[in-house]
Amino acid sequence: MICRQYQLDDKIMKTNDPMRLWQSEKGLVEVDKGALVLGIRLDDELKGYVLHGHGRLILDTIVETKDGAIGKPIEKEITEPLLMLGATEETQRHLVTATDEDLAEKGYGNQKEFAANAEKLFERFLGKERIHGGGYCGVPNGIVFAFAGKDHDLEILVADGAKIVYKAPDMVFVAERNRVLMKRPDHTILMNGRGSFIFGE
Repeated sequence: MICRQYQLDDKIMKTNDPMRLWQSEKGLVEVDKGALVLGIRLDDELKGYVLHGHGRLILDTIVETKDGAIGKPIEKEITEPLLMLGATEETQRHLVTATDEDLAEKGYGNQKEFAANAEKLFERFLGKERIHGGGYCGVPNGIVFAFAGKDHDLEILVADGAKIVYKAPDMVFVAERNRVLMKRPDHTILMNGRGSFIFGE
């Protein structure tokens, strides 16, 4: 297999209306109108975007056990840049060219400042060695999000049909239909068709 390299576009776009980047029965990711957007390419093929604008992440991470519901849904306002791989065709239809005024509204003095900020997130998620060195030897299935945290931690959401994986510094949540795994620092919950199991409480 030949490794190929990801790279960022040089043309900055923006969303021309509110966009729901992903939605299922378990949650959604959306951004408001005016979010700045920079394309991610694998060789010459568009594979995703880095976006910066106001948005929301909602994810149902409640686990129903025989002793009742455990956990609570994740509801977060998105203000830092996020990275998305997948769903490029639908997203592309909602983009127009960004202006200097659009950049200024998000706190950037020019296009280079936004591109540099986007590249930091891009490198944190994929790793410098994959971008500037040997490239990347695969393309993820479904849709992948990486959210920049305030403490330089990344939160990752992977959604592929009924499968969902969410990883944050304080939890891991994996769900596929009636099978769920949720791991937190103080306990782990495993649920399958035969019942639910709680470890560490």
